[in-house]
Amino acid sequence: MIRFIWILTSLINSSWATDYTLVLEDSDLYAECTEGPPGSIGLREAFDMSNIVTDLEEDGLHLSGNCTTVWDIPRTDRIAARMMVMQFERGTWTPTVFSLYAYDFCAVMFDPNQLWFKYWFKYFANREEIKEKCVGTKDTVMVYNPFILKLYLENVIGSTFRGLFKAVVTFEPFDENNIKRPFSLCFEVRGTAEKVDKALF
Repeated sequence: MIRFIWILTSLINSSWATDYTLVLEDSDLYAECTEGPPGSIGLREAFDMSNIVTDLEEDGLHLSGNCTTVWDIPRTDRIAARMMVMQFERGTWTPTVFSLYAYDFCAVMFDPNQLWFKYWFKYFANREEIKEKCVGTKDTVMVYNPFILKLYLENVIGSTFRGLFKAVVTFEPFDENNIKRPFSLCFEVRGTAEKVDKALF
C-alpha cells in the first residue's frame, strides 16, 4: 500500500512538474557579476578566453576552442564553488530556491552525477590534465570538444517562471589552513526562462 501511494505521488508530481529552458541573451555567454564578492575578478581576468568560439543558433549556443588559465592558485588550495539562480523582479535581482554548492570543486568537477559536469566539464577534451591541475594552475590550457550548450531546469513544481534569470557562479580558494584567500572569481550567465513543451521531446 505504501509503495502504491509513493508511485501515485510520483506520477502526480511528474504530471504537474514543468521543465524550463534558459534562452541566452547573446553569444557572449559569460557576463561580469553585477554584485560580486569583495576582491572578486571576472572570468576574463582569470582565463584567457580569446580562443573560445561561440555562435548563438536556434538550437542553442555552439561553443568550441580553448581557454588558458591566467590566475594562479596553489594546487594545495581547496576551491569552493557556488551557483545561485536569481530572477529579475520589479527592478531587482532576487534569489530563487535553486542553488548548487561544491565544498571542494576540484574533487567533483568530473563526477557524472554533478550538474557542474553535466552542463560544463563533460565537454573538456583534456580531462586528465585538468584533473591534475584543476582550474587555478596558471598556463593550463583547457580544450573544449565542440558542443551545443542548452540550459534546463527540470521537473519544477510550484511557481511559474517567467522573464529574466541569471546564474551567478563563484569560485573561492582556501589555503591549507582553510583560510579564505582575499580574492575570488565571479561570473554570470543570463537569459530568459521559457517553458519547454514536453510533447516535442
